[in-house]
Amino acid sequence: MTAHDARLHAFRTDLADIRLKGEVAAERFVTGRPARISVAVADLRRAPRADSGIDTQFLFGDEVLIFDEAEGWAWVQGERDGYVGYVAAAELSGREAAPTHIVSAPRTFVYPGPDLRFPRSGQLSMGSTVAVTGAAETRGTRYAVLASSETMIAGHLLPIGDHAPDYVSVAEMFLGTPYLWGGVSGFGIDCSGLVQLSMRMAGRDVLRDTDMQVSALGELLDIGPDYSGLKRGDLVFWKGHVAIMTDAEMMIHANGHTMTVAREGLKEAVARIGYLYGGPTAFRRP
Repeated sequence: MTAHDARLHAFRTDLADIRLKGEVAAERFVTGRPARISVAVADLRRAPRADSGIDTQFLFGDEVLIFDEAEGWAWVQGERDGYVGYVAAAELSGREAAPTHIVSAPRTFVYPGPDLRFPRSGQLSMGSTVAVTGAAETRGTRYAVLASSETMIAGHLLPIGDHAPDYVSVAEMFLGTPYLWGGVSGFGIDCSGLVQLSMRMAGRDVLRDTDMQVSALGELLDIGPDYSGLKRGDLVFWKGHVAIMTDAEMMIHANGHTMTVAREGLKEAVARIGYLYGGPTAFRRP
């Protein structure tokens, strides 16, 4: 049997994804049941308990496969990035209406009808996907009508398949967003979540965690001790951390120092971070 990363492959000693049969040991193999995330943000936990740590999050409309469901928890795998874990079963629904649009604003509201003066009925993060069935206009503001008959600001949505031209510009939209370990939304985000969500909006799906990104994203750069040669869009990795260069000297990252998404000079960050985590471990150009 070959070794598999349990974050990206659904297997336990009692149960595993049928696609892993012959590759992992398990008592039983099953086919995943398709489902979709039905809440704004669903925490993906490493164990089926409310006090379990959060590894990542899924957003409204994300498609998952359910391999097991018990005591209010579902063991699932995200179809977009392959991450495996447990979500509350109540946060899942079927896949009746196929999404047509993706939220392109960092955060936006859902209304019960086409009027921004109505009390909001929900809120969604960038990266959430919705099914738009119509359009409406009130006092010059255009709304997208959803399959649920609720509405959203049309200018906060893009048709699925449309992409931002520059992932760094997407990341910059999150300046000031609170830092959240495991977060991947406009309500709270961590360093690798910022990379993943920003790149997704620019048309590139990437793996979730820092160690996955440093192993798979783009080309490895040979950067000297003066850090010259970096440019906008390059990634700087530390052990367990990643930042995005906005130009040759400045970077943006979700960090536990400011507890926000913030700009910082690379050399200043290296000096600040070094006493705890050492210097950068890699530079990569996506």
